[in-house]
Amino acid sequence: MALQIEESWRKILEPEFEKEYMKNLKSFLQAEKNAGKTVYPPGNLIFNAFNHTPFDKVKAVIIGQDPYHGAHQAHGLSFSVQKGVPVPPSLRNIYKELSSEIPDFKTPPHGDLTKWADQGVLLLNATLTVRAGEAASHQKKGWEEFTDAAIQKLAEQREGIVFLLWGRYAQSKASLISEDKHFILKAPHPSPLAQGFNGCKHFSKANEILKKQGQQEIDWTLS
Repeated sequence: MALQIEESWRKILEPEFEKEYMKNLKSFLQAEKNAGKTVYPPGNLIFNAFNHTPFDKVKAVIIGQDPYHGAHQAHGLSFSVQKGVPVPPSLRNIYKELSSEIPDFKTPPHGDLTKWADQGVLLLNATLTVRAGEAASHQKKGWEEFTDAAIQKLAEQREGIVFLLWGRYAQSKASLISEDKHFILKAPHPSPLAQGFNGCKHFSKANEILKKQGQQEIDWTLS
């Protein structure tokens, strides 16, 4: 697995790949494959978030919990789906918020957020794989320890990152982040089943924070 992760992240996270939990996770994923299970996303996209957003380029972090478990949806970026797939409800709600606070934002016909990742938004799910049709099926197999390590490394070795924590699960990661060095924005989860996400103004607030630090703002528009 280590061979398919971007070089700066590979150097930072290399010790994790040698730990027992990661070896157990690799064995688990191999067993899934041997049993004929379909796992999302495909192997070359598992570390997509890292590959699009190198360690020293991270400006903001959006934490999700689990990859989508339907065909052709997950491609390694939290809340994002591949083009040609219907936009999921949570992402539709995110688009609604963007439409209300970003003047140039026009709701796109797709759910691919790669443009954000390429600008420095780490779209990180806590669990990086899932069995087809079975939500949460790969939770507590080791991925959370790995992604927590990634968050901790950013928190320790970088400064001025904006962490957008939506919902209780994402907000539980705040304990890994020092607000003396970083910025934490909290809101309810964007799922239509939750309430309070719309009106959070997180996208404009993140840009205000970046601008004050002399950094390039994120272009949240999607074509």
